[in-house]
Amino acid sequence: MKIMIDQQVLEVNPGVTILEAARQHGIHIPTLCYHEAFGGQGMCRMCMVEVRTSHSRKVVAACTYPVQSGIEVQTSTPEIEKGRRTIVALLYRNAPDSGFMQKLYTDYDCLENGLAVNNGERCILCRLCVRACEEIGSSAISAVLRGTEKRIGTPFDEASAVCIGCAACANICPTEAIAVEQTDQDRTIWNRTFTMVQCRSCGRSFATREQLDYISQKTGLAGLDLEVCDLCRKKKLAAKIEQFAR
Repeated sequence: MKIMIDQQVLEVNPGVTILEAARQHGIHIPTLCYHEAFGGQGMCRMCMVEVRTSHSRKVVAACTYPVQSGIEVQTSTPEIEKGRRTIVALLYRNAPDSGFMQKLYTDYDCLENGLAVNNGERCILCRLCVRACEEIGSSAISAVLRGTEKRIGTPFDEASAVCIGCAACANICPTEAIAVEQTDQDRTIWNRTFTMVQCRSCGRSFATREQLDYISQKTGLAGLDLEVCDLCRKKKLAAKIEQFAR
């Protein structure tokens, strides 16, 4: 089907969102709570765009709004830019220690709004870490408390019995709000220390024992088959493909 984004006529597949259609054609729409691995959440509202049809005009979240034939989309209008600037200003006040938010605050020319600053905080409650833990890990973390006290954590801020120490939450966090301490021997995250496993091929520490046990339980693969890092696994696969091609 055909739609128009920023005066460009695009051919897109039914079922994709406006954000996905825009990215497929190199059109930038800012996001904070979106990741291509999990799809849109529609929470941060940074991806708001204006959608026009023959009989309506509305502002929608591009990450969750499915394309419709014939729509016209504007990714930036004075109204939308004002909204994004307000969002950035508010999030910055809540997470002023985040270099990511400091840059956005400058990029959007935000003005002082008189609100109290939450010193020492980096989390913007985008919940990408929660999604990653649900999809990749074991749902060890969630949003806790309410209102201005809402934050991400484990139950009662204690070491979670179900956490596997995969650090997927920290890796996906855009503001580096989740503390991780790691050596060749162990990794500490969410008030719990995990023993690291070394790759049987290169010797590099790449996963926790709990993480590999969890994957083994989910996939049925033997533990030893999993004790190879992704890089070495790719090298072995490439070597097999090259040998097969000869």
